[in-house]
Amino acid sequence: MLRRPVEFTQYTSAHFQQLLREQGFTCSMSRAGEVWDNSAMESFFSSMKTERTARKVYRSREQARADVFDYIERFYNRTRRHSTLGYVSPVQFEQAQKA
Repeated sequence: MLRRPVEFTQYTSAHFQQLLREQGFTCSMSRAGEVWDNSAMESFFSSMKTERTARKVYRSREQARADVFDYIERFYNRTRRHSTLGYVSPVQFEQAQKA
């Protein structure tokens, strides 16, 4: 029998799954022990928390949504340098690929 790591079980609980459904989210996760498919997103969320959201208090969901959009569209994709892209932004990387 495969056992899930303790930190993983909270996300597979019936209570958490019900909360996701109530909020309109679709849960997406791989089988236990196959975490490499999430590594890119884990890296992104870590960067976003460290660089933007960890030190902020949002007064509304809309304010949080707007700030996350700003982080992604104005900073992360256009300005932030990514080591996996040769220390250029995603926009610069894509432009170079088209040239």
